[in-house]
Amino acid sequence: QVQLVESGGGSEQAGGTLRLPCAASGNSNSVRSMAWVRQVPGKEREGVAAISFSGAATYITYAESVKGRFTISKDKPENPLYLQMNSLKPEDTAMYYCTAHPGVFGPTALAAMRRSNSWTFWGQGTQVTVSS
Repeated sequence: QVQLVESGGGSEQAGGTLRLPCAASGNSNSVRSMAWVRQVPGKEREGVAAISFSGAATYITYAESVKGRFTISKDKPENPLYLQMNSLKPEDTAMYYCTAHPGVFGPTALAAMRRSNSWTFWGQGTQVTVSS
């Protein structure tokens, strides 16, 4: 089992920035792919960013709604996963979940995983609220 704990959520004005860390514990060495997924009550989940480590390469994919504004990163296996959120918009308001999977995905498969949100492990979420 892998436990994921998000933090860093809060309230911010439009145009502001937030950084969300996600700490993994348990059998975290088994994780090869991670992602951030957001959800607004009454709406479908949206995979905003995903990252997969193959050893030889790192693959990253973003939703069009956040491309150029959000950055997903994880420098070392023992370091947290981060989501840097810049130029925030009111439509970014949502609960943000950290997710993980033991599989390795190439660019096409990772994009499909991000859209399908078929992640094995999920955190409890952290709320982000952006006001205009």
